[in-house]
Amino acid sequence: MLDHSTPNMMGYWDRDLRCRYANNAFSEWFGMPPEDVIGIRFQDLVSEQLYAMNEPHIRAVLAGEPQRFERTLNKADGSVGHIIGNYIPDFEADGTVQGFSIQASEITVLKEVEAKLKLAACVFDNTLDGVLITDVNGVILSVNPGFVEITGYTLEESVGQTPRILHSDRHDQAFYESMWEEINAKGRWHGEIWNRRKDGELYLQRMTISMVLDDAGEPMRYVSVFSDITALWQKDEHIRHLAFHDALTDLPNRTLLMDRINQQILHANREESHFALMFLDLDGFKLVNDQLGHKFGDDLLKDVAKRLLALVRSSDTIARVGGDEFIFLLNNPRGRDEITEVANRIVASINEPIEILGVVVQIGVSLGIATFPADGDSSSDLIINADSAMYAAKSVGKNNIRFFSAEH
Repeated sequence: MLDHSTPNMMGYWDRDLRCRYANNAFSEWFGMPPEDVIGIRFQDLVSEQLYAMNEPHIRAVLAGEPQRFERTLNKADGSVGHIIGNYIPDFEADGTVQGFSIQASEITVLKEVEAKLKLAACVFDNTLDGVLITDVNGVILSVNPGFVEITGYTLEESVGQTPRILHSDRHDQAFYESMWEEINAKGRWHGEIWNRRKDGELYLQRMTISMVLDDAGEPMRYVSVFSDITALWQKDEHIRHLAFHDALTDLPNRTLLMDRINQQILHANREESHFALMFLDLDGFKLVNDQLGHKFGDDLLKDVAKRLLALVRSSDTIARVGGDEFIFLLNNPRGRDEITEVANRIVASINEPIEILGVVVQIGVSLGIATFPADGDSSSDLIINADSAMYAAKSVGKNNIRFFSAEH
């Protein structure tokens, strides 16, 4: 009745706890030939500690109660094994128990798989990154707490939906087509993508999408792991902004201005258009700065910047290039008259009285103008010529405008 070929351990013990039968699997577990197991007492086969653990189950089965339990045991070869054990009482005709059968199934592999699954589940639940799992049709099967924290969508709100609930509309169809081409070709895509939280806020995430294949090599799941890098992006953008803008006025600085002039030159050459570069130097600023202090002078420069920005079109540029020096790029003006009109508006705006910290002051501005391509075909030539025209304007008093001419 008891099979020697079964992988499960099978044996029979009488009321005196002597072994009456043991199959091959049983003897292999304990590293003893079957003939040595037969007749051995249970107490002599197992360690004192293991017997103490099993003794309550032995008492119960001899009282007629079937037993089922799990054990972690040391094998004869020194390895650790896991079993599910069953003790089954063997009743005589009068109802007394004459012994019990032992059936034990080794579940070591299952326990190892279970441990790996528990570890994976622990990582899944506790990683700060968001994890999203979909089927082959893109339907969400599971999300982790990191996903909920980043996106604002709960597990219940996400499962059964598709990742389209996160779309930001910041990427065109070509972006997603390219992404899926790479996933299908390489099994993975890694990059940065803008998505939208449940509350509507945009965020930038660094994401990896991996294709999971079945045994036949066909796509079975897609796993997306992502982190929110919005704060890092904002920090990088801030650093980049500082590199190209004046710290006091937030206007473009000389570095960004030179790039804008060069771009303007390329555009003007391509479109056969022109532009004007105005070099501005404030009149009377040094006196105000010396008398009222640098804090007052800084606030004055900020106010001047605001006034100049009010005159700038989207295609124009105003930059601060020195202490009280600014450059105004006027794109494609309709001739000298329009340049003069804009220059006069600048002078009038800066001439308006300025109240700072309860003190009203009034300053002026001297303005030199160079035009492209007539007065130079490079950024450095245009700035030098506009600067010399500005000095010519300043030499005859405040609030003057001069176009560059060779005599300057």
